[in-house]
Amino acid sequence: MDEYIERYGAQRVWAATVVTLAVGVAALALLFPQRVYVDLIWQYYWGPVVADAHGWNCVAWAGGAEVPCGDAPADAGPTAEPGYTFVSYAGYIPTLLLLLIGIGFIIEWLEIERYRAGFYGLFPFMLFGGALRVVEDANVAAYRETGELAIQLPWSGFLISPLIYFTVFLIALAAVVSSVWLDRNDYVSGYEYPLFGIGTAALTITVGYLGYLAYAEPYASFYGSLLATTLVGATIATAVTWFAIEKLAPEINSGTRFMGAVVIWAHAVDGVANVIGLDWATVFGLPRNLVPKHPINAAIVDYTGALLPESIVSVTGAAWPFLFVKLGAAVVVIALFNDEIFDESPRFAYLLMIAVVAVGLGPGTRDMLRATFGV
Repeated sequence: MDEYIERYGAQRVWAATVVTLAVGVAALALLFPQRVYVDLIWQYYWGPVVADAHGWNCVAWAGGAEVPCGDAPADAGPTAEPGYTFVSYAGYIPTLLLLLIGIGFIIEWLEIERYRAGFYGLFPFMLFGGALRVVEDANVAAYRETGELAIQLPWSGFLISPLIYFTVFLIALAAVVSSVWLDRNDYVSGYEYPLFGIGTAALTITVGYLGYLAYAEPYASFYGSLLATTLVGATIATAVTWFAIEKLAPEINSGTRFMGAVVIWAHAVDGVANVIGLDWATVFGLPRNLVPKHPINAAIVDYTGALLPESIVSVTGAAWPFLFVKLGAAVVVIALFNDEIFDESPRFAYLLMIAVVAVGLGPGTRDMLRATFGV
């Protein structure tokens, strides 16, 4: 591989890899539609999106039609459920790594050097991604109410994980290019300011739309106390964790500095939102608690419920260990990002930091706002 990179350049090798994989998967799907497309691509990747878009617990492949499992004939093909599986993770993780490498090439092309400023400038986009996902949750709520999708497939699929990450990426990329242009032409004193502003505007418009739905539509509501509790709880958890690091092991934060607090807060939001949504949503007035859609937090809830007595689970709930798992994972991450990593490969280190925050804050914001607006 090093020989090819040296001969053709890293960008060309990356582009050739992406094209080869895309063409190869497409060709295999055409040559072996049942084995490759139906049994693999549809069952583990597109089927879950279809089910999620309609709010179905399960969707079946019935001779080219996609129907709820309860309406499927006896000879229907494979089924799919919303959310992720370990098989889908096996495809998404390499795709994410390829995307991160491509983003690195874009940064090199744009000649961006102030990476830490870009980290903070992109922060609103991480919240925006989660809020945009809730627009699709509202679309599902509208489908339950009317029997029709307000945003039809395949377009609504771009608002569902994992495709929504590409949607947000393209919007953020346009914002980065525009912000860098404004900076290079001396319209602003730093590209991070318009970048932060564009992300904040996108977030405000999206949350404003959800607020409008809560006001105008019967299928949406507003539970402000749940939103406030989630944000306050995540902030307290972050403060306690940060204080413990500063007092007991300050060297953990030597590389990330205040970015470490952002990483912890992002994953604290995800943890607290899951604890409240899975165990205590009804306390805040929602008709039912949320259901875990990720195999990790679903496994934590299952194991906690199985290991602890019912008398304890009925008081504490079963999702609370997920918060500690998220906080522990965030601390491990910032410990790994020491000064040496930022000095040797700053571009890739900051990209990974952005990805770490997005992976926590995107789903966390989605869970928080989904419960807040009752969709």
